[in-house]
Amino acid sequence: MDRRLFLSAALALPAAPLLARLPSPPRTRWQVGGSEGYDAIAFLGALSGGELYRRFYAAEADAFAANLPPAVREDIPNLAAEAESSSFGLLWPMLANTLSSARVTTLDSVIALLADPMTRLRPSYAANPSGSEERWDWFAQRAARLLQVFTAMRDADFAALREATLGAGFENRIAEVSRALGDYDVVRWQEKLTGRTFDPVINIVLLAFSRPHAAKMAGQTFVQAADYNTATTVRIAAHEMLHPPFPMDGPAAKAALSVLERDALIVRIVREHDPKWGYTTLEGMLNEDVCQALDQLISEALGVARNPANRWRKADDGIHVLAAGLYGLLRQDGWTETGGDIERWIAQAAADGRLAPEVLHPVAAKVLERPVDALWPIA
Repeated sequence: MDRRLFLSAALALPAAPLLARLPSPPRTRWQVGGSEGYDAIAFLGALSGGELYRRFYAAEADAFAANLPPAVREDIPNLAAEAESSSFGLLWPMLANTLSSARVTTLDSVIALLADPMTRLRPSYAANPSGSEERWDWFAQRAARLLQVFTAMRDADFAALREATLGAGFENRIAEVSRALGDYDVVRWQEKLTGRTFDPVINIVLLAFSRPHAAKMAGQTFVQAADYNTATTVRIAAHEMLHPPFPMDGPAAKAALSVLERDALIVRIVREHDPKWGYTTLEGMLNEDVCQALDQLISEALGVARNPANRWRKADDGIHVLAAGLYGLLRQDGWTETGGDIERWIAQAAADGRLAPEVLHPVAAKVLERPVDALWPIA
């Protein structure tokens, strides 16, 4: 399981012009709230010392860490390093997803899950389609250490830190986000462009300490920073709920992977890019980049899209060449207009040779506005 299978780095950019709308009534029902428990998990990023997080929360992390027992303060970076060097992945997003199989509300709810994971979490985790036995084993072996961390965070009054960071207007912010999202029928577009059926309810959890990630939880719930603008929230929802776009152990995925594993450029990107971005397996890259290609089409249809060339040249050091190629192929096929079964489409594209470098690379080059022989790395 790729470490950032459920992640997207969200940039709060202006919305693009409205290109298309689907007929009423809307399929999508938005539910917006907050969670002290998820915020405590997210704060592990800054407490771990990772620069990816400290550029947002260094002052808060330094002040709060001074109130933690030295053993706990020292173990958080160790846990993060152990997660990133294993198949578990980035610590806080994957831990949040693991615990999301149960109900995560307060910090006390996190502590209760960690105190008795076999009883309180294991049964529901088994139903989490994004879970794996390998991830569970990693988590179970460290649950006691994590329990010590979150207990210490509670005793150091994390609740007060979160309340001060979010401010007195947080409830108003929840209501504001709820109102703004009402016009965006993400689910209808996802169903059209994938051929799948989605639950109409999308749950958004607004957090104080989640930057730079938005992360998918179990079901149709995702977490994001409370101050992201509406366009960013819509783009996150359009992306996160698509994971996985089709079964990654199914025949369509296997057919695509058998073609892509012979693509020297894509294989080199997976192998040589900075691992802090995740996507360190070809399967993980395929999963992510199919979702990115589809979410770009959905965002364009809803009028909140970023320019695709700028998006994929800038995101994650430009590694999503595959996403640009898939997007270009889908545009060639008029996928926004026709929709259809994306699993069947990827299988057909693999069979027809459209995923081979001689087809995929020129299409990606046109989308990225780059020479076909200089798609990556971005100079």
